[in-house]
Amino acid sequence: MAREVSHHIGGAVLGSLSGRRHPDHDPWTREVLASVSSGDGDDARLAVEAAHAAFPAWAALAPSERQLIFIRAADELARRGDEVLELLAAETGCGPYFGRVQLGFCLALLRQAAGLAHLPTGQVLPTDLPGSRALAVRRPVGVVAAIAPWNAALSLAGRAIAGPLALGNTVVLKPSEESPITGGVLWAEIFAAAGLPPGAVNVVTHAPGDAGEIAGALVTHPLVRRVSFTGSTVTGRRLAELAARHLKRPVLQLSGHNALIVRADADLSLAVDAAAYGAFVHQGEICMCVRRIIVEEPVAAEFTGRFVAKVAALPVGDPRDPRTVVGPLINEWALSLISRRVREAVALGARVLTGGTAAPPCFPPTVLTDVPAAAELAFEETFGPVALVETAADADDAVRRANASRYGLTAGIISADTYGSLDLARRLEVGIVHINDQTVNDEPQMPFGGLKDSGWGRFGLRFADEDFTELQWITLRDKGRDLPF
Repeated sequence: MAREVSHHIGGAVLGSLSGRRHPDHDPWTREVLASVSSGDGDDARLAVEAAHAAFPAWAALAPSERQLIFIRAADELARRGDEVLELLAAETGCGPYFGRVQLGFCLALLRQAAGLAHLPTGQVLPTDLPGSRALAVRRPVGVVAAIAPWNAALSLAGRAIAGPLALGNTVVLKPSEESPITGGVLWAEIFAAAGLPPGAVNVVTHAPGDAGEIAGALVTHPLVRRVSFTGSTVTGRRLAELAARHLKRPVLQLSGHNALIVRADADLSLAVDAAAYGAFVHQGEICMCVRRIIVEEPVAAEFTGRFVAKVAALPVGDPRDPRTVVGPLINEWALSLISRRVREAVALGARVLTGGTAAPPCFPPTVLTDVPAAAELAFEETFGPVALVETAADADDAVRRANASRYGLTAGIISADTYGSLDLARRLEVGIVHINDQTVNDEPQMPFGGLKDSGWGRFGLRFADEDFTELQWITLRDKGRDLPF
C-alpha cells in the first residue's frame, strides 16, 4: 500500500492547502510508491512564516544544545540506514553502492555540522581611532530557501539544510517532485526525532510542473534572505535573475560537462577503471560524472579498446540487485532525451562503440566517439550513462578541449607525472580537479562548486559562513570621542 507523504510545516504534518495530492513512482517498477501533497505558493509562504517564527529561538540556542541535535540526528539517520537505502532504490533508482555513498556522506555531514556550533563567529579588527575597538561579527541571516534535486536526493538535500541550520538559520526545503521522501520529508523526520525545535526545518512538496510556482514564492518572499539551489543551469539562471531583482544572494551548484584527461604516460588500468566508474556510477545521473574522456593520441587506441570492453560488460537492471551498476533512469522523459541525443549525434556522424539503444526503463552504458561539435551530446550535460571519447594531440590540446565547454564544474587527470598534472590542473577552468582519480568525489568539509555556467558560491561546511551569515561591523568606545563640532 502506498504511503502518504505530506508537508512538514512548523512542526506539524500538513496536507496541502488546496487538498491536492499526486503519486510518487518507483522508476524501476513504475508502481506508486507514495501519495504526496501537491503544494503551491500558498503552502510555501506558510512554511516561510513558520521558519521566520522559529528563527529567534533557534539562533539564540546555546551552541552545546545545537551540537547535540546534530549528533542525535546522525544517530537517527544511522539507525534508519537500511530503510533509507531501500527508499533511495525505490524512489530514485539508486543502487546499494551509491546509496551507501550518500548515507556515509550524510553521517559525516551531520557530525561535522555539530562542530560548527562552537566555531568562532567573528574577529577583532585593528583600528586607527584612539580609544576604539572594532569587531567583525558573523550572525545568521534568518530564513534560507533550499531547493534540492532528485539525483543524489539524500545527500544534496542534507547538504542544503545542514550548513545553514548549524549556523543558526532556519530552512524551508523544496525537494524535487521525483524525491519528496528521500530528498524531503525524511530529513524533517530525522531532525524532529533529534529534538530540533518546530519550524526550524520545514518541507513543502509539490506535483510535477509546480516547482516554478513554489520556487518563485520562496525567492520573492521578503522573509527569505538566502537561496540555496542545486540543479540545472537553465533553472539556476532563472532563479538567479529572480533573486537579483529582490537583492538576495543565491548559492548555485549547476550543471557540468566534465572532462577526464588521460595522459600518454597514464597507467591505463587505472584510467579505464576511473573512466568507467566516473561515467557510469549511479547510471550517470550525477552532476560530477565524466561526460568527456580526452585521451592523448599515443594511448588512445589501446585505452578506447579496453574501456569499451569494460563498459560493455557492466550489469544493467534492478537497482535493488547489488550486482547492478546501471539502473533505471529517473523517468520516461529522461530516457527519451538521452535516446534523442544519441540518435542526433549518430545522424551527424558520431560512432557508437557500445550501447546506444534504450531498454526501458534503462539506457545501457553507452560510449561514442567522433561526436561532432554541433551535436547536443558534445556541449550539453546529458544526465545519464553516456560517455564521449575524443583524442588529443598532447597535454596542451587536452586542456584546450576541456576548457572549450561553457561549464566548469569538475575534471580529472590520469598521469604518472603528478607534479606536471598540478600545473595542468591550474590551467583547467573548473572549480574542482582530481589528479589520478575520476571526477565523482565529495566530502562535507570541501569547497564544492564550479566556475562559468556551473554556478557560483561554494558548498562545504567550512565555507558555509561566507554565504549563510551576515558580517556586521561593530565599534566600541570606553569614553567619548573628540569631535569637530
